[in-house]
Amino acid sequence: MSWDEDDLHRWLARASAPRALVGSWGHDAAVTTRPKGRLVSCHDQCVEGVHADVGVKPEAFGGKAVRRALSDLAATAATARGVLLGLSAPRERSERWMRGVLTGARRAAVECGAEVWGGDLAAAPGPARLGVTALGEVPLRGKPVGRDRARVGQLVVCTGPVGGSILGRHLRFTPRLDAGRRLAAAGATAMMDVSDGLAWDLFRLARASRVRIELEHVPVHDDARRLARRRGRLKQSDGRDALWHALHDGEDHELLATMMPADAERAVRAARARGEAWSVVGRVARGAGLRLVGDAAGGPARAWSPDEGGWRHGR
Repeated sequence: MSWDEDDLHRWLARASAPRALVGSWGHDAAVTTRPKGRLVSCHDQCVEGVHADVGVKPEAFGGKAVRRALSDLAATAATARGVLLGLSAPRERSERWMRGVLTGARRAAVECGAEVWGGDLAAAPGPARLGVTALGEVPLRGKPVGRDRARVGQLVVCTGPVGGSILGRHLRFTPRLDAGRRLAAAGATAMMDVSDGLAWDLFRLARASRVRIELEHVPVHDDARRLARRRGRLKQSDGRDALWHALHDGEDHELLATMMPADAERAVRAARARGEAWSVVGRVARGAGLRLVGDAAGGPARAWSPDEGGWRHGR
């Protein structure tokens, strides 16, 4: 049981050519129409055994890789246009598995308004991995949002509850592309997605902006509560309650944004009227780092340390 690059190329060639393509379909480099706004690009990857368990369905593996990259585009308020894929897998993998990964990747791109423009295949030992370069655009007018643009006096908005994503949401989340554009239009200055844990990502946002963020409220997902109960039944609680999971689990891919108070309150009201679970979770203050206060602290107010949790490769 193995796969063949040429067979996959011929299978891929049977798909319809991307709408943005003006060059040859199947050429080694895609020639596309010029974006109307500023070009936004990012690269991410999904590694078997790291970002997804070995044995996960190939369609889920491919879909997650694309969604991870598109979530980074969402945090720039971009409109997604296209993705480039780099898939490597051991030669022992079946062609059916390879097709499943590429099918899942294409499906995720289309669901988010993007297209697969091209990529590369390689037979290589070790875990399978899918690298994704995502391309999008933001309007020419105005100053783009950035991680270093949180300002003292602003409020912090989160687009949904967090924690417990390992129970399945880490494979089937929806990149918040629409939310990113809405937040930017409503006045957001700094933005990022919750990929490595709410606390760790807020700490990094504060560090990039040279401010302190005071986290006052944590929107705890029901999955975080379920995970805490499950760990308790297995006698694995070790202090990891639902609040801990919400602060540290990551892979929620909700968006965090800093906005002036009036803008934040209007944006949250409008989102709730649409049935979306946006909430104000904290505020930006003078100082440095992340401070947990009120419900977010689960006790007395205190400074949060990166040693407490969150995902960091290589650690």
